[in-house]
Amino acid sequence: MDKSLDGWISGFLGVLIFSGSLPATRLAVADFDPFFLTLARAAIAGLLAGGLLLIFRQARPSRRDLPSLLIVSLGVIVGFPLLTGLALQHVTSAHSVVFVGLLPLSTAIFGVIRGGERPRPLFWLFSGIGSACVAGFALLQSGGGTLVGDAFMLAAIIVCGLGYAEGAALSRRLGGWQVISWALVLSLPFMAAAALLTQPADWSRVGTPALWSLGYVSLFSMLIGFVFWYRGLALGGIAGVGQLQLLQPFFGLTLAATLVGESVAWPMVAVTGAVVLCVAGAKKFAR
Repeated sequence: MDKSLDGWISGFLGVLIFSGSLPATRLAVADFDPFFLTLARAAIAGLLAGGLLLIFRQARPSRRDLPSLLIVSLGVIVGFPLLTGLALQHVTSAHSVVFVGLLPLSTAIFGVIRGGERPRPLFWLFSGIGSACVAGFALLQSGGGTLVGDAFMLAAIIVCGLGYAEGAALSRRLGGWQVISWALVLSLPFMAAAALLTQPADWSRVGTPALWSLGYVSLFSMLIGFVFWYRGLALGGIAGVGQLQLLQPFFGLTLAATLVGESVAWPMVAVTGAVVLCVAGAKKFAR
């Protein structure tokens, strides 16, 4: 199979898995504190990742890889889960997934800074228009959104874009699943200890939906999704494959409506569709 096509397929599978993250987080923060949820999902995924590294006898990363692994940890293991968890206390998951439309632009910018990619000028035009549609919607749409929640979501998109680009660049040396696994293992001691200190005082008050959601964001959002995603970015290009994130709002809105029971207003669908068209044009000029 062509390396670029393989990258796009892997990236698509990663996006599909990530699409359930925000609806699942919305269900989880109903019974869990966002700080505990962030710590617990990373600790659970870190234990699983450590097991995989031992089973497959992976060599330890070199000292020069440690700063990049730290950036990945702060961006996608701590930053994005925590900030989205805080945001989802103020906004609906249906509203939050529209912000995912900013992720391709954020990832592409950091792909230039950290990954050395150089998309053509028309790429930035299309991506900028798509991002403007999302930003305009977030500012003008009143239902389901708040200033605090939107600010948390915007910060989450920035740190996530950095973590995606940094991890993708490092995956060219270490491999996709190895990058996220080592990042999880490096953060495991702190995450596990802090999770024990912040766990719910009474677990009997935690509902089944929240427990299942914790399992999903720990296993799929924090580990399995990144195996496919970092591999896709490394093989197909950070800026190009990063545009697949524009499919995530479609999947996320569908899940928000079917699983969480939230209403999806037609402006959300319209804005998401417009952004997807813009980024489809940007994809043609990614290289």
